[in-house]
Amino acid sequence: MAERFEVVGAAVDGPGLDPATALASGCWVKWIGGASNQDLAAIEDLAGIYALAGVHCLDVAADPAVVAAARRGVVRAEQWLGHPFGPVRPWLMVSLSDGVDPHFRKAWFDPRRCPPDCSRPCERVCPAEAIGGLAKGHGGVVAERCYGCGRCLPACPLGLIEERQQLLPAEAVASLLAEIQPDAVELHTCIGRGEAFGERVLQLRRSGVPLQRLAVSCGLESAAGAAADLAPVPPTPSQLAAELWQRYAVVRAAGFLPIWQLDGRPMRGDLGAGTAHAAVNLVRQLGPLAPPGPLQLAGGTNGRSLGLLDRQRLGPLAVAGVAFGGVARSLLQPLLRQAQERGQSLLSDRELGSQALALARELVRPWLQRNHR
Repeated sequence: MAERFEVVGAAVDGPGLDPATALASGCWVKWIGGASNQDLAAIEDLAGIYALAGVHCLDVAADPAVVAAARRGVVRAEQWLGHPFGPVRPWLMVSLSDGVDPHFRKAWFDPRRCPPDCSRPCERVCPAEAIGGLAKGHGGVVAERCYGCGRCLPACPLGLIEERQQLLPAEAVASLLAEIQPDAVELHTCIGRGEAFGERVLQLRRSGVPLQRLAVSCGLESAAGAAADLAPVPPTPSQLAAELWQRYAVVRAAGFLPIWQLDGRPMRGDLGAGTAHAAVNLVRQLGPLAPPGPLQLAGGTNGRSLGLLDRQRLGPLAVAGVAFGGVARSLLQPLLRQAQERGQSLLSDRELGSQALALARELVRPWLQRNHR
């Protein structure tokens, strides 16, 4: 039986599987902090809480300050445990893109253009509370909190909100990775960007960083947008699979091992059961056509995803695991707010930290136990 540790009043299962074994066993869980999220206090708290909950990978923006915050969260989680994670310490992954991508954007608007009587629906739909709420007095978007979900864009009745991309220049990639030394990299791509993908992979190789895995993230939803000018109809799963096979050749030629992150509905996991279908349907359609390597659900994933996957009879050998982003943040957002109001962090507030850990474990535990089912 696994040894159990007591952490601020909540039991933590340990030791779990190391990240590589979890991928092979079908119980891999990744926490997504957001490719453009720079809310350092929240990232530190969330990284620590989800590390305690047992995730195998922490995926954050390719930003030294963000990476440092995530690592502080892991260290503080180890202090809670009273010992190092050891071989089950989660991998630190950073996200890059080979072109324009919704994950690498931030919302922006000039609050001086807002009518005084506007009901500000943008505030109500922002899951990161980057507009109003905690940001009251700022007026516009607090860039550090915005992670690019885009829900405020159609909400503005006057269309005043725009998106601004946050792309890393090619010449900065190798030196940045050499500085932050991640365990893994996630590379977002789309149909039609094979050449740009190859250039990014060469940049990763030039860094000299020995990556455990290179996660390749793509889906039909993002591919449809990228292919709008290339084809009269949205791409099919077979067309997406053909592109992934091209990516596979590039990844393996560079000496990296892939994870195929199948992005159903990007950054929509906190919207309910409907979004969970997209990722499961995508893996059902694409799975038999995909190149070698573990398949991982993402984009719209939430607490309903595993049940939907089970109903499709897609077992651990077909799907290696899941990534939780929007739902992982939204679950703990009220507690993050309460901790801030108390002048604390979740990792330093015994009461709120215990509540946050319980919620995080409820989300990830069914996947962690999947190999025992």
